[in-house]
Amino acid sequence: MPVEPIHVGDVIRTRKPHPCGGDQWTVTRTGADIKMRCNTCSRVVMLDREAFLKRRKATISGGAPDACQ
Repeated sequence: MPVEPIHVGDVIRTRKPHPCGGDQWTVTRTGADIKMRCNTCSRVVMLDREAFLKRRKATISGGAPDACQ
């Protein structure tokens, strides 16, 4: 099963909405943990990669690929 890469700047939609009502997030850091910011209320959340992949529903727009990869 191919794995879709995660890049800084990706805008993703989650399966469940955030308590503020927003379901779109911007990825701000990648690695073993993924840091993302809610596009509605600007709350920052950090999830491990496995939890992030379970909660992600779709990638809305892609960010720039990392230079080191």
